[in-house]
Amino acid sequence: MGKPLELGIGFLTGRTNICNIINNCYKDMIKQLKDYPDEVNLTIFILYDLEYQNTKREEFYSLKDDVYKKIHIKYITPEDIEEEKKILKSRYNLTRYETNLVLGKGYGKARNAIMYFALKRNIDYLLFWDDDEYPYACIKGQNSEIIWEKQNNLVEHLNVIKYSDVTIGHRCGNMSPVPYIEFGEDNIKEQKFKEYIEAVSNEVITWEKVKKYMTVDKSHGMAFAERDITEGKDKIVLKHVGLKNWLYASGICINLTHIDRIPAFYNPPYARGEDTFFCTLLTEAKVVKVPTYHFHDSFLKYPEIVRGKFPKEFEKVSLDDEAIGDRFLKASLGWIKYKPLLMYIMQRTTYLTDIEIAKEKLRNSINNINEIFPHSDFLSLLGELEKYDEDVQKHYKEYLKTNDVWNRIKNYISEQGKD
Repeated sequence: MGKPLELGIGFLTGRTNICNIINNCYKDMIKQLKDYPDEVNLTIFILYDLEYQNTKREEFYSLKDDVYKKIHIKYITPEDIEEEKKILKSRYNLTRYETNLVLGKGYGKARNAIMYFALKRNIDYLLFWDDDEYPYACIKGQNSEIIWEKQNNLVEHLNVIKYSDVTIGHRCGNMSPVPYIEFGEDNIKEQKFKEYIEAVSNEVITWEKVKKYMTVDKSHGMAFAERDITEGKDKIVLKHVGLKNWLYASGICINLTHIDRIPAFYNPPYARGEDTFFCTLLTEAKVVKVPTYHFHDSFLKYPEIVRGKFPKEFEKVSLDDEAIGDRFLKASLGWIKYKPLLMYIMQRTTYLTDIEIAKEKLRNSINNINEIFPHSDFLSLLGELEKYDEDVQKHYKEYLKTNDVWNRIKNYISEQGKD
């Protein structure tokens, strides 16, 4: 019998809901792996951000005693990351600038840190899992009732990842943190909202997708799982992912035994898009979609799902809720800050024209959006778009340099493993 498979789950989090997920899902994780034909060791990596919600450190350590007994838990602290930077500088002659490109604060650097620590611990496969996703599928029944099905997410990835470079699951629930809006009410103009979405749009957020989920009856903007997928009938192999197909960072499993084909994550400062820029360099990898879902609870309206308490219907997200506006603003800022770089990479020849069109649409719509969410400063978006447009070539150089440094780090770790 060969050595056990080493599976890692990577949680990058700024919200203490992560403890709710692990405390209520760990028994099912163990059961899935116990029933798996190969022996599997499980390590959960938790990298937390104290600044995201001004959280106290100890709040991320409120896991049940039984979790620590049954699963290997590895916290990645800010101090751990700084210590590894020192090691990379002293042992491998990297500069401070180079180590700061790959490891540190920000979504891309945090995901790189989880990959880095997983590599050092000889993890074979690493599944990224966000703090607002639960391993359940919501399916619309014949009478529009919601049917909930638990997903064997670990097993479905394990079945395929050993033959692939990357596997990706599916999402249901909130497809994005765009609140559900009924146009014509409360001074909400559909044309203005359309222009706004087109201004902040990216490879995943498009007006066509937003409009679709706002017009599905009784779903309040929620997406349902497809039966063909939950029953395992839909398994799609994708090639040249970065050019035509895009992956969410959560629900993505990486084959670290094929690390030579795995690029770094990158995002411009304070932006999102780390999964997007990861995909742009994933052109040689074999990527497989696997038949499993995560329910995306982007507004954290249904945290009780992991306790087995399922909503019978989805609530309409109230636009009067100040937290909803703040969440949407944070998402919009994250999108607008990586839009110029994505356009620069994918539409270089038409970049100057396209970025001006985006600015004009934002100017035309931003006042109406700010009226819809009076407690949030959406007017700040235009200045951010202009700033990140000015810095686009600088960010492009960082994006390339990050992967140059990451390739060197991968080689160092691989050589160390051969010693």
